[in-house]
Amino acid sequence: MAAQSFKTLSPFLLSPIRSKKLCSFVSSKVSVRLSHATSNFSSDELPCTSASTSKSELKPGLYLVSTPIGNLEDITLRALRVLKSADVILSEDTRHSSKLLHHYNIRTPLVSYHKFNEREREASILKRLHEGEIVALISDAGTPGISDPGTQLVKMCASENIVVTPVPGPSAVVTALSASGLPTNEFTFVGFLPKRTSLRRERLQIASKEAATQIFYVPPHGIHEFLKEASTIFGDSRSCVIAREITKIHEEFWRGTLGDANKHFAGLQPKGEITLLIEGKTDLDEDTPSEAHLEQELTKLISGGHCLSSAVKLVSEATSAKKKDVYALALRLFGNRSGN
Repeated sequence: MAAQSFKTLSPFLLSPIRSKKLCSFVSSKVSVRLSHATSNFSSDELPCTSASTSKSELKPGLYLVSTPIGNLEDITLRALRVLKSADVILSEDTRHSSKLLHHYNIRTPLVSYHKFNEREREASILKRLHEGEIVALISDAGTPGISDPGTQLVKMCASENIVVTPVPGPSAVVTALSASGLPTNEFTFVGFLPKRTSLRRERLQIASKEAATQIFYVPPHGIHEFLKEASTIFGDSRSCVIAREITKIHEEFWRGTLGDANKHFAGLQPKGEITLLIEGKTDLDEDTPSEAHLEQELTKLISGGHCLSSAVKLVSEATSAKKKDVYALALRLFGNRSGN
């Protein structure tokens, strides 16, 4: 029946005169229908039909626009509208961001804005904002200001009464947490740890005592060091989730204990961004650990190159054991190595 209908209509569709009349007829009908449809909307509810229309609907100010953390389809319609309407887009890496803009046919000018040029860019950015421009800020991936440039600029805008508008969207922190299987009612986002060993371990010590799920950003080249230190401080039995390449083709969620993670990743060198989650301390008033457990932790640290006093300090802070008891045990096991 469909084929027969096509044969009957095909001469009409191929006729230039009839085609012209049909187009004119359809156009008039569509115009009438569109006018009726749009009459039901208020002016601020009209769909965006052009860049000029979009720009007129946006107030001047700074817009923090979240961008995909891997999959380009994860960007929001509002984010696209703001990026198309902005006078300028501040980008952490213009070469990286240009791929996103090209994909969505966005021609707004890009200006580099990263941790190495934040201060020198501040004056010119504030000038543009005071002149009433629409400035969008994006990072390489995710939400600006979250372990990415933007915090200082937001602070300055707030102090000068410049409107700051968040345009929410993808974030590796929440995405990883939602699929982790760990408690989500309370969590602490730690982000990247300090590079200095002493500061890094000090931050891990604090995190190990919290009841909330702990979330870290870990560079792929630092995963082995992180797992080794975390196992020592949190304990091998603490559950963790290692989320890698989230929303990308090779997305992976590895689940297990820190001890198992150490063994699993020992011979591997994972690629891509890593979000690592560790379960919170389940019993803040736990009993004093056994002497065998303390001996195991001390032996591990001493064998790893720590002096006796350093090993005692780390073990006592990671457990509920008293420092003097740990020190007495260490002296009995290893002798006085406090000067090493």
